[in-house]
Amino acid sequence: MANANILAMKQQVIDEIKSTVDQSSSVVLFDYRGLTDNESKALRRKLRETGSDYKVYKNTLMARALSDLKIDLSESLNGPSAMAYGSDSVAPVKVLSEFAKEHPALILKVGIVDGNISDKDALSELAKIPSREGLLTMLAGGMIGIARDLSICLDLYSQQKEQ
Repeated sequence: MANANILAMKQQVIDEIKSTVDQSSSVVLFDYRGLTDNESKALRRKLRETGSDYKVYKNTLMARALSDLKIDLSESLNGPSAMAYGSDSVAPVKVLSEFAKEHPALILKVGIVDGNISDKDALSELAKIPSREGLLTMLAGGMIGIARDLSICLDLYSQQKEQ
């Protein structure tokens, strides 16, 4: 039988994984085999720029933590897996997708975005969504356009009334 200290350490890791999944808007599992140390550091740096991070856990501990949370990702937990997570729903997915284009060794497996399980296809669709700042810029541009059109109409109307 395993030592009580080892079991306690494993339970701490399981609790850490459960806490991370609960507190994150998105969690993405990916295969990191083939990435060099420098590439891993570059990936971590890019993730941290968006308020995200990643960590490597044993698959058995991830499987146990996810099963405790009633999430079934057992098919995706074969081979080495890393878990990227963040408070933004799309940021980790976008960073990993962009990084995978430059480094084919990185392979996205599956994700949990806003509580929904997303396969590879859904993750690639999410990666195409503009960033929050980009969406806000589009919204502001649309609102400015409406205000501009209204001011032009009012100006033309006032000029017509003056004649």
